[in-house]
Amino acid sequence: MLRKSLNLGILAHVDAGKTTLTERLLYAAGVIDEVGSVDKGTTRTDSLELEQQRGITIKSAVVSFPIDGVTVNLIDTPGHPDFIAEVERVLSVLDGCVLVISAVEGVQPQTRVLMRALQRLDVPTLLFVNKIDRAGADPERVLDEIEQRLTPDVVPMGSADGLGTRTASFAQFGTADSDLVARARAGELHPVFFGSALTGSRTCCPRARATARDRSRLASSRSSGTRTATGSRTRASSPGRSRSVTGSTPGR
Repeated sequence: MLRKSLNLGILAHVDAGKTTLTERLLYAAGVIDEVGSVDKGTTRTDSLELEQQRGITIKSAVVSFPIDGVTVNLIDTPGHPDFIAEVERVLSVLDGCVLVISAVEGVQPQTRVLMRALQRLDVPTLLFVNKIDRAGADPERVLDEIEQRLTPDVVPMGSADGLGTRTASFAQFGTADSDLVARARAGELHPVFFGSALTGSRTCCPRARATARDRSRLASSRSSGTRTATGSRTRASSPGRSRSVTGSTPGR
């Protein structure tokens, strides 16, 4: 009997925190006992001496581990444009991808190149807006850039709070339903999450419920496969709060 496997790629422009996210995922999966540091050259996937010296990924690296009967092959790829050929070599074997974008620098030219390649190959892609703990982090601006420069077919999955601090956190709106999951797997929609791979920020407060209006707009977007009539992105929010992904309340 063949063992189930999942080839999951981690892609990003340089310095978006791709390798740190890979370390965080390996730590969460129990593969490593502590998160390695890119600056110190102690990450699991940057094994070449030059990678450790320069603090960049030059060659794609794979770490495999089991989760619920599935062998996950986590593939860390180079972010620097000089090594794009190494990334292209990996794309054809991916079952899914996490495209990492910095909450400070936002969408970069390399991000657009990667997204176009993923769309061309129909690779299901989740977007992770990283570094919400850094000064200057602006998830709302980055979401606008994603819509305008990458794709309008995005669904923010929660809100970020405490931006620019070590206590920055992400609160998920709720569990994705089967229709959203199916469309994400088909590459028709791209869930967007926010967080900090460095601090390991995660959901730290009760999950919010989507309002009736949110559900109606999301259903409309799902049925048409396009943006809503107003052209705004579909997102869930908690009752009594603004629709901002920063989690701020009106007038604040």
